[in-house]
Amino acid sequence: MLFYFKNEFILLAFLQLRKQNFVGASKWLSYIKNPESALIKKQQGYYNFLQGIMVSQTNINQAEKYFKKALSLGLNMKHDMAMAKLQLAGIAMSKRRKREATMLITEAKKLDTQNILNEQIKMLKDQLKKI
Repeated sequence: MLFYFKNEFILLAFLQLRKQNFVGASKWLSYIKNPESALIKKQQGYYNFLQGIMVSQTNINQAEKYFKKALSLGLNMKHDMAMAKLQLAGIAMSKRRKREATMLITEAKKLDTQNILNEQIKMLKDQLKKI
């Protein structure tokens, strides 16, 4: 039964992020004390994905670790994988790693089959030209 509640915490954190309420999302994620033992692999992926989004506002090095871990654990939705790769591309660009950023943008574009992230991809490509 406790497993079910941990899943709800992740969902509630997602809902808070959609409202741009980072404090609320952080609160819900903080209820998950030990994600490695409390969550299954895919849920751990989303936990790390959400943590990456939250931390990206303040610490890009930590955010990069969270996004890489999220991708290695797995995410169910292709657009979530694309978003994580775009976030990593932005981090790589900020660290002047142009080749890595280009590769991540290309991978994100392939994963974005519904063209949800077209604007963000175009924006990152334009910024990449300036490096």
